Amino acid sequence: MSCGLATISPVRAAESAAVTSENDTATLITDRDAVGPDQTLRVGLRLQLKPGWHTYWINPGDAGAQPTLDVTASGGATGKGSDIHWPVPVRISEGGLMSYAYLGDTLLPETMALKGAGPVTLHAHAEWLVCAQVCVPESGDFTLSLPAVAAAAEPGKDAAKFDAAQAHMPVPSPFASTLGADGVLTLSGAGLSPTSVSDAWFLPIDSDVLDQVAQQRLTVKNNSLALALPFQKTAKRDAPLSGVVVLKDAHGEESALSVTVKPGVQTQGTSTAAPNTDTAPDAGGWLKMIVFAFIGGLILNLMPCVFPVLAMKALSLARMGGHGRSAQLRSALFYTIGVVGSFAVLGGIMIGLRFAGSAAGWGFQFQSTGFVVAVCWLLFGMALNLLGVFEISAGRLGQIQTSGHGVGNDLMTGLLAVIVATPCTAPFMGVAITSALSGPPVMGLLVFLSMGLGLAAPYLLAAGVPGVASRFPKPGAWMNVLKQVLAFPLLATCVWLLWVAVVQRGADIVVTVAGGLVLLAIAAWLHGIGQRRAIMEGADKTVWLCRGLTLLAVLACAGALTQALREPARAMASPSQQAGIEAYSSERLAALRAEGRPVFIDMTASWCITCMVNERVALDVASVRDGFVKNHVAYLKGDWTNRDATISAFLKEHGRDGVPLYVYYPPHGEGVVLPQILTPALVLKAITPQQ
Repeated sequence: MSCGLATISPVRAAESAAVTSENDTATLITDRDAVGPDQTLRVGLRLQLKPGWHTYWINPGDAGAQPTLDVTASGGATGKGSDIHWPVPVRISEGGLMSYAYLGDTLLPETMALKGAGPVTLHAHAEWLVCAQVCVPESGDFTLSLPAVAAAAEPGKDAAKFDAAQAHMPVPSPFASTLGADGVLTLSGAGLSPTSVSDAWFLPIDSDVLDQVAQQRLTVKNNSLALALPFQKTAKRDAPLSGVVVLKDAHGEESALSVTVKPGVQTQGTSTAAPNTDTAPDAGGWLKMIVFAFIGGLILNLMPCVFPVLAMKALSLARMGGHGRSAQLRSALFYTIGVVGSFAVLGGIMIGLRFAGSAAGWGFQFQSTGFVVAVCWLLFGMALNLLGVFEISAGRLGQIQTSGHGVGNDLMTGLLAVIVATPCTAPFMGVAITSALSGPPVMGLLVFLSMGLGLAAPYLLAAGVPGVASRFPKPGAWMNVLKQVLAFPLLATCVWLLWVAVVQRGADIVVTVAGGLVLLAIAAWLHGIGQRRAIMEGADKTVWLCRGLTLLAVLACAGALTQALREPARAMASPSQQAGIEAYSSERLAALRAEGRPVFIDMTASWCITCMVNERVALDVASVRDGFVKNHVAYLKGDWTNRDATISAFLKEHGRDGVPLYVYYPPHGEGVVLPQILTPALVLKAITPQQ
């Protein structure tokens, strides 16, 4: 390693001459431009690190060195600086090592209580290590003169920098703390809950206590939080443990608590108020989320994944035009019950899984290949029905008949609409679903019910508002043609679902899915023969034979799928492995951020139609690709087609429970979440530096 070579730049008020190197610029600054009698100053080492470089916290981690700063005052008043007050660092995990570091413009402050009156000169010596691909030890000697004033000096031009650093300091924990013999650190007190804390981690002051790169398992319950700390084998387990607990809420905001605990002894929290970690909406906020959910459900009607099913429902309402408005209203009402009830079940499952500790987000069921194939076969069967291969008897789906359209038929159509809606995401849905999954279960269910009502609302209004249904075309032969036309979008959806299954399980699944489609086609054909023969000649032996063979074909499909899912998956190469696109990992993101490169994160899934549309119309276009190259933007893509804990954690960090999620990180600064519906202009505006 080599030492940083320094050059001296001109002195400005309340700021020392700068020590500069190829890697950074260092200065000594204070929060006052002058000093009064017995003045208390904040003085600090300001490091302006160049992109790609970082320096270290009090505990540098598995490698690195702690910065040091020694400040004294002489002249009319004298004094000595305190120890460094350490802002909370970022974690950089790379190559199996963990570093606790600072990036960009960093201030390491101290406090100095002066004794006496008169002008003072500050003398400081600092040593620090900066690292990128290599590490360079640097040092500097600083001198700063401050004039005297008669009374206490007012804050100077650099006071805001100290205030910003103070905002990133840990505060004494208001919670009772306990360290168990099993290495579990527990915080207890009001304000802790699964709603208020989405993630947490412990930063030890000493570097030889914990395996710093190992996972810290988090468990959050009402009024308590537990972190399983991975102690090193050589650590003294009976010694007090000091460090910082960082809490992250559902919106990605962090708060830091300083903690010191002795094993087996409960440490009481301070009397200060608990940090504001409870991010659950209040009454007004929940009303807003319910409205957002309703709007999101309305917009789902326009999404390509839902359109074929909803077009079928509209066709059904038009066909019933000759049977009176009451028949249409009853059909729409039971369709609404089917939609809202299905959303309630789906929401209940997601909320239950979340409280059980599982990461279940919007569309999570499509991460199961079995579910994907089952939906593919179901839609294929519907397409055959629309083409007239067989008919669905409304009398068998519902005991109540309404001119040939049973209640069960309407309920099943509502269920199907919800099933095919889940691969799509509409505006307003993301924040509403996140609130539903992070808040009280009752309020969460209300959000899902509102979303279902939004999806069903156009058809309920069409049937219920006088004059709307009368505008539908009169029933006629055209309906049979349209019915058959609607089969082809369903068949296209089957092709897409086959592709999703191949991405998840590999090419071998094609035989199972395609073979199942053939068996289902045979079953539908036999069932149609049986139906027509039963109408003409009654339920004779031939009819029962057709029904039996139909059942055998369906059972054969189920058996083949079960056997195929037992085989090890050989998934296709992830979409994130395309040219110019890297696979997402938290380590790679941290490394790129440390280099000072702008980063675009694309969290997607093969079963997410909204993701695929965004990719085709907004991301995989020449102008946007050129924009990424021109602005030197790194493109990281996370594939959530199959369950992935790393991607689930990233979604959770940004207040999302499903894909798509697009985040742009500028060279310096926090990530910006982009809308779920993209356009080329929107992406280019986000990644183009503002002049």
